[in-house]
Amino acid sequence: MRRVARVVLLDPRDRILLLQGYEPDDPSRTWWFTPGGGLEGEESREEAARRELAEETGITDVRLGPLLWRRICSFPFAGQRWDQDEWYFLGRTEQTGSLAGEGLTELERRSVAGLRWWAAEELARVDEPVYPTRLPELLRTLLVEGPPSAPVILETERV
Repeated sequence: MRRVARVVLLDPRDRILLLQGYEPDDPSRTWWFTPGGGLEGEESREEAARRELAEETGITDVRLGPLLWRRICSFPFAGQRWDQDEWYFLGRTEQTGSLAGEGLTELERRSVAGLRWWAAEELARVDEPVYPTRLPELLRTLLVEGPPSAPVILETERV
């Protein structure tokens, strides 16, 4: 089980930053997902969240908030099955200008099309898949009610 830290990154206008991904050998099928990735060495989930955010977006000025959600997921990607234990942290930033993932891995360079800030109402209308699957609903709840008092365990997702 791969341990993963993800960031639900919001800007001052409460827009969420998502990356657009695709299968390396099939760029026609795309989806949107939160920044984040696997832990390296002995780093904590919070350290991994900050590192991954910087590598994938160039954003280093972030206030990392509470742990929002946890989920177990399994999906095929790049010729293998990935089984992950994902933790989603709230992040806030003022850094919304030119974003660039200068620290992308070779696989990420072959499977990330770009980044975009999404307003909650825009995200609710997107035609492409968004991960986690309930993200539009979860984001609306977060913006209305604030962070949960304890992390919400999301339904296990197998694609």
